[in-house]
Amino acid sequence: MLGEIKHVSLRKIWKNEAYDFTPWLSGNLELIGKAIGIELEFEAAEVPVGSYSADILARDTGTGKYVVIENQLEKTNHDHLGKCITYASVLDATAIIWVASNFSDEHKKALDWLNDHTTDDIGFYGIKVELWQIDDSKPAIRLNVISAPNEAVRQATKRKEQGELSESRKTQLKFWNDFRKKLSETGKIRSLQTPRPQYWFDVALGKSGIVLSNTFNTDKNEIGVRVYISNKQVEEWLPYFDSKKDFIEEEIGSRLVWNPNPGNRDKVIVLTKHFDLQNEESWEEAVEWLTKETIKFREVFSRLIKEKAREYQ
Repeated sequence: MLGEIKHVSLRKIWKNEAYDFTPWLSGNLELIGKAIGIELEFEAAEVPVGSYSADILARDTGTGKYVVIENQLEKTNHDHLGKCITYASVLDATAIIWVASNFSDEHKKALDWLNDHTTDDIGFYGIKVELWQIDDSKPAIRLNVISAPNEAVRQATKRKEQGELSESRKTQLKFWNDFRKKLSETGKIRSLQTPRPQYWFDVALGKSGIVLSNTFNTDKNEIGVRVYISNKQVEEWLPYFDSKKDFIEEEIGSRLVWNPNPGNRDKVIVLTKHFDLQNEESWEEAVEWLTKETIKFREVFSRLIKEKAREYQ
């Protein structure tokens, strides 16, 4: 005998948008992050913006940049679209996430248009929330992403811009594209940034101000995995990681270089390896090594970050 799947009104679970729905979203940002491929860290709720308040302010843990989340229990309207843009501009957010029970065609088109006409430094996301249950089971949530940055359009723009890049920048971009593809194929890391023509490629660790900042240095023929800790996080996190040094190195299987530049305000924990990076035929081996080490670093350090966070709960 099969059960009957039934749609459940959001109001049945969350009676009030501000007092029920917003707090629930604030405590379940991981679900939102999984839906759109961004690791989110809660900052505050009901953040004052002039005479109004942004529902939720979060951070993209990979970039440390602000993310604005505006939510509705009802169908989208012009008022909330305006709020999304206003809050993002005032708070200098790089991602705007609009969560609602239903999206009108006009508002979906508005989000698509914004994504197609803005740079890849900013993204607009529309997420439709649904609740379903089988017979009298507990309702289950489903998040449908109805609008997100158009990668095809943005890649076309990038290809046009690449004609203006120096040869060294083009080399960096090509390497990071190869690396991102290999890392994505493993399925081990959900959220990966878009490659840029620079010597580093960041991977989120679940805490703003702490990232894996992988490096590609053709002058030294060296690539590396480094845990980058911003100066605002150093006092708390460098001693913590240092106290776990033996465990970290045993799990990763390598001796690391701890704080190689003590005079710098930002700190790093590093593992490097030499390759003939001038010869693209050696890149396959380099990408393979960097992918393997990145996964190990992320598993170890993200686990430690979560364990420390649980100590304060």
